[in-house]
Amino acid sequence: LMSINSENSNNWTTSDAYEAYMGRWSRRLAEKFLSWLDFKPGCTWLDVGCGTGALVFTISNLAEPSLVVACDPSESFIKHAKSRITDPKAKFIVAGTGNLPNNPGGFDCVVSGLVLNFLPDLSKSIEEMRDRTRLRGTLAAYVWDYAGRMEYLRIFWDEVVAMDPSARELDEGVRFPVCKQKALERIFRAAGLRDVKSSSIEIPTHFETFSEYWQPFLGETGPAPLYVASLDVERRTELQNRLKNRLEAGEKEVITLVARAWAIRGTVA
Repeated sequence: LMSINSENSNNWTTSDAYEAYMGRWSRRLAEKFLSWLDFKPGCTWLDVGCGTGALVFTISNLAEPSLVVACDPSESFIKHAKSRITDPKAKFIVAGTGNLPNNPGGFDCVVSGLVLNFLPDLSKSIEEMRDRTRLRGTLAAYVWDYAGRMEYLRIFWDEVVAMDPSARELDEGVRFPVCKQKALERIFRAAGLRDVKSSSIEIPTHFETFSEYWQPFLGETGPAPLYVASLDVERRTELQNRLKNRLEAGEKEVITLVARAWAIRGTVA
């Protein structure tokens, strides 16, 4: 269990598994996040921790950028994102916090989607992102509401802990206390950002069958799938049955859940 809970053990390397597990939802979330931001066409953008490209794809298609630089420490993710996005104004770099790309005069908008809670030194990383943002530019991010209405995962961890109370420390709602509205506001203000604003953004997550819900947890990419991979066959089957009984209790053909995230933005003064 300790290896799963360590800083660099979430296995964000397999792009196809990530797409099945989270990428399809993060694309919908990116659109809502972008509509919440205050920006003008022609901005320069930096996407920190771009993953398989959900946010940079949305920026390229909807924000009319003059430049968008997307970076991620995973070569697999960068390769996947680059294969999906043909906009010549989009540039892709294998890099993470501690070595973020720069732009002369800074970027108009520095953004990060579903990444902040995985950074080993969040305060330092926010300061680095701030330093890559031009004066009066925008720094913004969003994270899943793991402890609340990110129901896809909340239900999973509730059943895990009911089955095995010792696994509570692995629950993303417990592991990532920064993924709450007030906590995000505090860290943005502590970094010297002004006009800090936050909001919840929600998307529906539909699963035609229980199998469609369960299969992504078998991909060994991300904290929850890694927990499933750590179980023996008997315990894995027990967890599968617990989730199936809970989600099919309403006897509806389609499983519909809410996925909520917290969005945060601030201005560099």
